[in-house]
Amino acid sequence: MATDDIRDLTEALIRFRDERDWAQYHNPKDLAMALAIEAGELQEHFLWLKEDAVRTLSPEKVSAVAEEVADVAAYLLLLCDAMNIDLATAVRRKIVSNAQKYPVDKVRGSSRKYTEY
Repeated sequence: MATDDIRDLTEALIRFRDERDWAQYHNPKDLAMALAIEAGELQEHFLWLKEDAVRTLSPEKVSAVAEEVADVAAYLLLLCDAMNIDLATAVRRKIVSNAQKYPVDKVRGSSRKYTEY
């Protein structure tokens, strides 16, 4: 997703929120909590499913998953806005940080945490 897309989505969410006078509820703590709750709702769609079942979800189920993904993304974008975090920059920095923690020659094909090698 391009930075312009992120900005456009954030602006659309802010307009939606402000039209309803919901900014009063969108402090960083509550946005983080809402994000966690929506992530939990996303997880519910996969709970107890075997890998092959996940890969063959019905179109209706995929649509329901997409709605939860949208909720997670919306709260993340609003949290970034509230905290003055540029999401694209934060993700790029995290990729660089993770590349240092997880050098390819040490971790390729391994799921071990960086503290274990």
